[in-house]
Amino acid sequence: MQKEKGTISINTENIFPIIKKFLYSDNEIFLRELVSNAVDASQKMKRISSLGHFSGEIGEPLVKVAVNSKAKTITISDNGIGMTADEIKKYINQVAFSGATEFMEKFKEAKDANEIIGRFGLGFYSSFMVADKVEIQTLSYVDGAEAARWICDGSTSFEISKGKRTERGTDVILYVNEESIEFLQEHKLQSILDKYAKFLPVPVQFGTKKQSVPDGEDKDGKPKYKSVDVDNIINNTNPIWTKTPADLKDEDYLSFYKELYPFTEEPLFWIHLNVDYPFNLTGVLYFPKLKNDFEIQKNKIKLFSRQVFITDEVKDIVPEFLLLLHGVIDSPDIPLNVSRSFLQADSNVKKINSYISKKVADKLSELFKKDRKVYESKWNDIGLFVKYGAISDEKFYEKAKDFLLLTNTAEEHFTAEEYKLKVKDFQTDKNGQLIWLYTANTEFHDSYVKAAQKKNYDVLLMNSPIDTHFIQQLEMKLEKTALKRVDADVLEKLIEKDESLSHQLSEDEISKVKAVFEKAINNSNMKVEVESLTSESLPVSITMEEWMRRMKDMSKMGGGGPMNFYGTMPDSYKVAVNANHKLIAKILTVDEAQQTIIAKQAFDLALLAQGMLKGADLTAFVERSVEVIG
Repeated sequence: MQKEKGTISINTENIFPIIKKFLYSDNEIFLRELVSNAVDASQKMKRISSLGHFSGEIGEPLVKVAVNSKAKTITISDNGIGMTADEIKKYINQVAFSGATEFMEKFKEAKDANEIIGRFGLGFYSSFMVADKVEIQTLSYVDGAEAARWICDGSTSFEISKGKRTERGTDVILYVNEESIEFLQEHKLQSILDKYAKFLPVPVQFGTKKQSVPDGEDKDGKPKYKSVDVDNIINNTNPIWTKTPADLKDEDYLSFYKELYPFTEEPLFWIHLNVDYPFNLTGVLYFPKLKNDFEIQKNKIKLFSRQVFITDEVKDIVPEFLLLLHGVIDSPDIPLNVSRSFLQADSNVKKINSYISKKVADKLSELFKKDRKVYESKWNDIGLFVKYGAISDEKFYEKAKDFLLLTNTAEEHFTAEEYKLKVKDFQTDKNGQLIWLYTANTEFHDSYVKAAQKKNYDVLLMNSPIDTHFIQQLEMKLEKTALKRVDADVLEKLIEKDESLSHQLSEDEISKVKAVFEKAINNSNMKVEVESLTSESLPVSITMEEWMRRMKDMSKMGGGGPMNFYGTMPDSYKVAVNANHKLIAKILTVDEAQQTIIAKQAFDLALLAQGMLKGADLTAFVERSVEVIG
């Protein structure tokens, strides 16, 4: 072979500095690109042989990554199809754009290094992100092919000459630059390979590891062992998502989960994805134990393309509520050099999104129908996830409404339809509207819950971080149904009936009682109202209207618009004074000083019931209580 020199056809001397500058922040991608190329070359060799275009022995495919810190080189080798000198000229020397001006114009539209590499065919050239010089030694599988060597120093000049490789395949040798010497550390390369190459379909060898092997017997006839260096294969070439569910046991899924998330509790259950039309997709999604924790770490689903890791930011592929799941998705229809803008626009991605949502809903429905008791036992862990899906995905809600459970304070579970039947006889108000009562904290609202139960009312437990939104979703979906927290008003007004209670106080007495409490409370945010309640009800109750508390709760969760507006408003409460309680009658018979003490004491008791009595006010209440009983 004649030595040949030439210029890479990009028509400018300035393109490589631009590539280095703009791709440097994602420079670890070089190893993914080069190892992926090596895997492709190995797989192509198998296909060529299977098609009858090669009659020799192809051997077992293997990709090797080696580092030489003294020579400052990283070498990626394969035993794939190799290249001839003409193929090097065709595939290596033709960069997929014409010059720096075009590059810069297209670069402005690109979002990240992945997109730049994908858009411009720069997979191989990403090696110049870390290398001053790159050398290729290659030998094609074609009969009579001559080994070829290509070398380039990062300028547009290259040299092709006779190579020294004697076996089919390719070596890519990177002469690492001073700015990138961190990549000469084995642990650094190992971490990159663990990230991108852990499940590649061709064995990837990196260095050696110690292994104990038989070494004869000792004088007592017992076997001896010695430690030897063996090739260190860093990847699992047949992960479970490439297998059929019929060939797998529960232990296989659990073992793989531990491989992905070694310090995580076992999952509740999983879904094996496998579809080949209208797109190709495989994967396994696991349901973790959420424990009502909305802040659980997302980005636990890993996206692969032909077993090459792409990203764990999959929110454009997976519906948002499914980001709480763990696992892997693999689709060859998603290119390796994927970008956010591509994901958002690609039609296959939208189909995949819908498919995954449907599969998850089908799995939950199957579990619910198969064994409801087991499903209910998992509800504390999956309830948050199902509610999140019902709120954020209309199609998911239509399926989920049949397995979405409501839990009451007695820890009984109901579907929405079942719950309607349970409460309709007692909790339908005078206007024919069904009222569902709920609490966010059974201990906090214990007196309110018990008061409701005395009237044979049922109380739901709504204590997940997203229940404020979930409650609104239910009200939109259910006909003539409203949800009210047990402390949103006095019980008689939460569920108004045709029969109404009366009291014996005159208009003058009502005015006097109201004035006494307003003076004792002395807080413009506390609106005093004298109500006709049962004599067993508390003398004073403090409530906040349902709509206002919801707005404040949403504001705390970061809601915009009116939610933020109401979140900035001062708290406004209603103080319901029970006109039928004997304590109120007593107030009208004592002197002004005693009236204030009794009113203040009754009000503080109401604050205490709501967990609102704190600091100096709590201290004053305790001291006053001691005086009263003393």
